[in-house]
Amino acid sequence: MAGNEPSVNFGNISGNNTFAVGSHAHAESHHHHGADAAPQLDKSTRQLLAAVRELRADLAERVRGTDQTATLDEALAETESEITSTGQAGRTRRERLRELLSDSQALVTFLASAGALAGLLGM
Repeated sequence: MAGNEPSVNFGNISGNNTFAVGSHAHAESHHHHGADAAPQLDKSTRQLLAAVRELRADLAERVRGTDQTATLDEALAETESEITSTGQAGRTRRERLRELLSDSQALVTFLASAGALAGLLGM
């Protein structure tokens, strides 16, 4: 009798969901957080992240702090955070770095790391 059979209905199931249906069904889900959950980066994004980190280190070690370098460091920190959390730096983020580096031409010529980042940003 088909009318007595149990039915299963799944509504909107967007996101990370795990389901098991049936008398012997088993569902198992593993969610990783922290370092294990880091997104995979393509080669150009890995290079960009390395350049961002190198310039941040150079700013901290080699450059006398000014409002301009503080603004650049903040943008670099935001870029690093975006890359490590999403796996990429958005277009507007890269444009902001280009703008800040353009405003800091003396820094770009003084620090090899700034020049390397400028090159990766297409400047």
